[in-house]
Amino acid sequence: MARRTLSNPGRDGRRKVLTGGNSFGMELDLSALNDMLSALESGVEAAIRPMAQAGAQVIYERVKLNVQGLGRVTGNLERSIYQYFSDEKSEDGKRAEYHISWNHKKAPHGHLVEFGYLQRYRYYQTNDGQVRPMVRPGMDGQPPPPRRASQAQKDAYYVTLPSPKQVPGKAFVRSAASSLPEAQKAAQAELWRRLFEQGAYGGA
Repeated sequence: MARRTLSNPGRDGRRKVLTGGNSFGMELDLSALNDMLSALESGVEAAIRPMAQAGAQVIYERVKLNVQGLGRVTGNLERSIYQYFSDEKSEDGKRAEYHISWNHKKAPHGHLVEFGYLQRYRYYQTNDGQVRPMVRPGMDGQPPPPRRASQAQKDAYYVTLPSPKQVPGKAFVRSAASSLPEAQKAAQAELWRRLFEQGAYGGA
């Protein structure tokens, strides 16, 4: 399952590149604020997770918008989009990581939409909007082949196309990388807001 991660700089204020399985990176460049960060270290540490969440929220909303642009069939894919704070990958006051992706149990077809697939069979849409492969005459009422069945077993059960065709992916998660500059700005704005609330540089 594709995963997107967002985190923040360490206490030295330098940029940290976020990486992970199938992830894109987000850099929060605070190098121009090094002097202030050194003097306000505790305030910055307290802002790490809120900063990461502010950036993650931008990406999350972009992914949701991308899914909406695909056109609604059942709505399962849109409902499956989540953002999740990773305790395992985070360190209090130093690093905060959020994962943004889809729940594969709620939308098992998500990876087919994101990355595309090779279509071998004819499909039809049911009255309730479900898309199903067509079953060969004489196979109605027979149990479908299991997931790990051989290709020959599946071809004998479903109606095949004259030749397989490649269905391109619609990268609703990966294309959210276009919102990284906006996410970075949101994270930095959250830092400034919190520092001014603490009285930094004339704040109340």
